Amino acid sequence: MSRKVVRLTVDHLEQLDGPCQGCLFWQLDPVSRARVDDGDAVSEKEAWVSQVLRDWGSCGRVALVDDQPVGYVIYAPDAFLPGAGAFPTAPVSPDAVLLTNAWVHPSHAGGGLGRMLVQGMARDLIKRGGIKAVEAFGDTRGPGRRGTCVLPTDFLGSVGFKTQRAHGTTPRMRMELRTALSLKDEVEAALERIVGAVRPAKPRAVEGRMTRGELN
Repeated sequence: MSRKVVRLTVDHLEQLDGPCQGCLFWQLDPVSRARVDDGDAVSEKEAWVSQVLRDWGSCGRVALVDDQPVGYVIYAPDAFLPGAGAFPTAPVSPDAVLLTNAWVHPSHAGGGLGRMLVQGMARDLIKRGGIKAVEAFGDTRGPGRRGTCVLPTDFLGSVGFKTQRAHGTTPRMRMELRTALSLKDEVEAALERIVGAVRPAKPRAVEGRMTRGELN
């Protein structure tokens, strides 16, 4: 089974399940969102992705398992996300972009794809330069609130976010990009320790000869 993370494109929107395809919670303010008919929501979302790709660049990452999309993250400067202004802990810090959505299909949950997506996002932003952090509005009440569009604080905390501005239900949280890289390094170091623990020790030469115990 192959797993990889790629850039989000408009074509991916047609293939993704979950709440992303026609959700405009972040992309429009409440008044504008109310004017969009349900039948037009998908085309509005595609138009938003196209605009951000043109004006800013890649605004998401998609997790592929055997070349099938099973998860995604979406992020952008808050200038492209007027829906964020409704939060009491707004605005986003000027040196950060906003993570709006992170979703993994339930059949692939718990396999580390969420962390892979966050790390893919961090690598993308570091390459751009001039961006120090990613921020997100969390929900302390768990998943399934506010139309499933606000990420649970438990998830954000598990991938390196810390509270930037406290609030009872929707704190603004922040992850320094260098933290995302250090988490990756820690995981790789841990894997190396595990591999080293189970890897057979190399035979040691003693005065040009191997002892019987070293050959076994």
